[in-house]
Amino acid sequence: MTRARGHYVVKEIYHTLQGEGANTGRAAVFCRFAGCNLWSGREQDRTKGTGGCSMWCDTDFVGTDGPGGGRFETAEALAQAVRAIWEGDARPLVVCTGGEPLLQLDEPLLGAFHREGFEVAIETNGTLPVPRGVDWVCVSPKAGTQLVVTQADEIKLVYPQRGVEPEQFEQYGFRQWFLQPLDDAARKRNTERCAAYCRAHPRWRLSLQTHKLIGIP
Repeated sequence: MTRARGHYVVKEIYHTLQGEGANTGRAAVFCRFAGCNLWSGREQDRTKGTGGCSMWCDTDFVGTDGPGGGRFETAEALAQAVRAIWEGDARPLVVCTGGEPLLQLDEPLLGAFHREGFEVAIETNGTLPVPRGVDWVCVSPKAGTQLVVTQADEIKLVYPQRGVEPEQFEQYGFRQWFLQPLDDAARKRNTERCAAYCRAHPRWRLSLQTHKLIGIP
């Protein structure tokens, strides 16, 4: 997806608890950007995505019709929309996700988020460079892609993925390491495989999609 300068296309904005990875259980506003650089997000394109993640991706990032979604002409307008949804009394956290947030997240928007008092986290597939100023970077590599983000706060690898093994990332500079079971028809077996791998390789920790388990967005 391309966008005009200062024009942000957002699928949805909502307040919830982070369900995965190192920040599991923490209150956050999720800002889900429309668009991805690995596939279109359309059901008819499931077989056409890069590396096969389109076959199991469970996120709707197409359009602007989600809660709080829309087109924002300025970084300030988007940051203010996110701030209006925050409900907590501690330092607010915004999780920028997608699709692929780094198609749109830039330094002006990071500055606007920070001026609104937010800590800024991203969830990225790691194929695009991260702008300066992001407070927390979570990389979720996908098969068949070239990883350019090789240092981050955490790696969260969906497992198993054909053509991707956890050990191929252990040369990189991630601070925390998570395996997350692929949520498909074999989820139970995938969870067992993740648990077994984490037992045998203690650097890795098990990440579950707790938001799905308790029924929140």
